[in-house]
Amino acid sequence: MKTPILLLAAALFVTASIPVPAQIGKSSNSAADSALTKVFGTKLNFSATMDMQVKTLPMNDEISMSSKIYFAQGNSRTEMDMTKMTGTKMPPHAVDQMKSMGMDQMVTISRNDTKTVYMIYPGLEAYAKMASPDANQAESDTKVETVELGKETLDGHPCVKKQFTVTNTKTAEKIVMLAWTATDLKDYPIKIEINSNDEGKGKKVPTTTTLHFVDIDTAQPAASLFEPPVGYRVYTDVQALMQTEMMKKMQKMQGLDGLPPGHP
Repeated sequence: MKTPILLLAAALFVTASIPVPAQIGKSSNSAADSALTKVFGTKLNFSATMDMQVKTLPMNDEISMSSKIYFAQGNSRTEMDMTKMTGTKMPPHAVDQMKSMGMDQMVTISRNDTKTVYMIYPGLEAYAKMASPDANQAESDTKVETVELGKETLDGHPCVKKQFTVTNTKTAEKIVMLAWTATDLKDYPIKIEINSNDEGKGKKVPTTTTLHFVDIDTAQPAASLFEPPVGYRVYTDVQALMQTEMMKKMQKMQGLDGLPPGHP
């Protein structure tokens, strides 16, 4: 049974490596999440293609991905194609393995109104439903300092470039964020650069996350985009979803009937 174990490891690695934009560009770093929420709030209503790059120093490890993203009334939806993900630390054939197991497509829906996150795998007809961390307390512990750095043209749009320094008043941790807001697109950000220190093996790891939005449509996305699919199997944990669904596929490929007790 080495094959499914290796596939599970590859799937978990890829999923863990991808920042989940549950709010505007939400990353795996909770401090960065709070910073973005503090700066942009829940006022953004648009859809776009988001090109994301995450780079960690001093190793220069890098992960890049393009995805479709929607925002409306504080809710968000991100549609990711794992086959388009590239990175310096990607396990060999990890993406091909995920595609063969039906895990190459992933949709993340974050409902700000219900504090719920859905991680959906259309190829498996399954999703994990999880509680979203309540950012209210984190936001109350932060202060934001804003400096306007000037005006630039980006992707043909006149932009105001601003620097936001978000400080946690309890821990003194700081995150520096640059944002280019397009004055001809309702001052929505078309590029965001976040510099922070993620925890890695017991020490701080400088991390730069760049989010670049293109093909922006300022019309409010349909409410139906933020609803989970009907008829899918539901889990409360992503790891359990992956393990169970991959075991099902492996047993089907091997011509085995039934599943171990306790699996849905």
